[in-house]
Amino acid sequence: MTTHLGHHSRPTKSKVNSKSPEYQANYKEMLGLVDQLQERLKEATFEGSDRLVALHHKRGHLLGNITKTIRNRMILCRDFHLVHTLQATIVMLVEHLLDDDSPFLELCPLAGYNQDGMTVGGSTVSGIGLVCGIECMITANIPTLQGGAWNAMTMVKGARISEIAWYNRLPHIQLVQSAGANLEQQAGVFHPAGNGFRHLAERSKAGLPSVAIVFGNSTAGGAYIPGMSDYIVMVKGKAQVFLGGPPLVKMATGEITDAESLGGADMHSRKSGVSDQLAMDEYHAIAMAREFVAGLNWTKQGQLPIRHLQGLFDQPLYDPEEILGIVSANIRIPFDAMEVILRVVDGSRFTAFKPLYGPNLICGWATIHGIPVGIIANNGVLFSAESNKATQFIQLCNMRDTPLVFLHNITGFMIGKKYEEEGIIKAGARFINAVSNSQVPCISIVMGASYGAGNFAMAGRMYRPRFLFSYPNSKCSVMGTEQLTGVLDITMRESARKSGRVIDEEIAKTHKDFLQAKTENESDVYWTSSRCIDDGVIDPRETRTILGFCLSVCYNTEVKGGNLYGVSRM
Repeated sequence: MTTHLGHHSRPTKSKVNSKSPEYQANYKEMLGLVDQLQERLKEATFEGSDRLVALHHKRGHLLGNITKTIRNRMILCRDFHLVHTLQATIVMLVEHLLDDDSPFLELCPLAGYNQDGMTVGGSTVSGIGLVCGIECMITANIPTLQGGAWNAMTMVKGARISEIAWYNRLPHIQLVQSAGANLEQQAGVFHPAGNGFRHLAERSKAGLPSVAIVFGNSTAGGAYIPGMSDYIVMVKGKAQVFLGGPPLVKMATGEITDAESLGGADMHSRKSGVSDQLAMDEYHAIAMAREFVAGLNWTKQGQLPIRHLQGLFDQPLYDPEEILGIVSANIRIPFDAMEVILRVVDGSRFTAFKPLYGPNLICGWATIHGIPVGIIANNGVLFSAESNKATQFIQLCNMRDTPLVFLHNITGFMIGKKYEEEGIIKAGARFINAVSNSQVPCISIVMGASYGAGNFAMAGRMYRPRFLFSYPNSKCSVMGTEQLTGVLDITMRESARKSGRVIDEEIAKTHKDFLQAKTENESDVYWTSSRCIDDGVIDPRETRTILGFCLSVCYNTEVKGGNLYGVSRM
């Protein structure tokens, strides 16, 4: 059973004064953070030196500038029905793979950002787009960055991309040209690579198609990506796939051979049988891959509402641009999450659940692009009432087979003697139990703070949301920087008092300042996004569009709730 809101539901009235000095100042500050995000995403389009890019083109490959091409096609418009801003003068491989009217939702673009020895994006570009009308996960190596070699963050990103494709039942198309493991980082690559190959085998058993299009030299581990895929296309005269190249073969066996004879596309298509199709050029390879996807007879297991499929839904009454003035650039300043909701949901209509009980937590139903959702959003610290409310609401959404959207801005659960006596641990455990055992798809967006057990209750990374995105102002850690360093300082002083030691205040201050800077850095959104703790930092104005696209992707699986019950201090 799927619930939905009828068009008779009344819109909720906004209380935002967009002309107030506070709104205007916050808008300006948030806009600055969004501009900073765009600059950092531009850094992620770096493909190596001009010399390497020129050499790549000289060899006849079309793959150069793939990151710039794909990112130009990210969902940048507010109209879900697929307008894009692709530069018409750039014609690249992924552009030919995607349908003409397809957006591209890039995932984990900042993996490895500001990490020593890592390439931004993990030397790959990954995301979801439409191929022959089918939502597919697409991953492309960037061969002009260390030959497309995998570093430790390539593995972390790849594991998350595989997880998204698995839980959302997406065919996976990989554009392959990789030197395999970066041997200088073998310890961080070797073991996770085995997990990636195992996952390809599990996909095949589960009937989830994987396609590999090999455009160039793919060595060692790079050879196992096509080797473990269901369908392989190799480009004649350019694709070369082997476990060890000619120098290694000569060193290990004494045999002298050339790359084309050893692992060329023609040989693999005529003799080894590794290749399923021999393409005359890269355009031909793309066409063959599209033909394969078109022949899958692929259908969603979940039934999307007719109003979504036909576009029969209302836009919000309030401009999503205003989200920049609503969400606090400074996470210490509270804001009303309801005002964000009104700029995301259809017609700004929202049916609240228990609005007078546990008011620090907003729960209720709406539709986004015609798709029913249950929304849980923070308006303050969590008490027992908020926890009980959320537990019941998650249960109702599972009964109604309704996906959940979590909007984080939470410092955690309330602490203190009074609240411990009231059983805050039991209430919080029930909330986390409900999130852990919920069977409907959930999507998380971190809009501000996401601290401690509040992150767990709001479906943080370890609770397997189908997607998790962050706003550029957001922070995620065990607690706020000042609270963490303050707790450690108190603990240190109490320990010194008990042992009779005298504290050197200068050393204590230096230590506290160091910890504060370290904690501040590690809670920063770019630190967490660099380590794939989210699936990307997004412009808050694109929240509705991205949620609409992700909800559609979730319906590739059956959307069905389940039993939430566990002990959890009932």
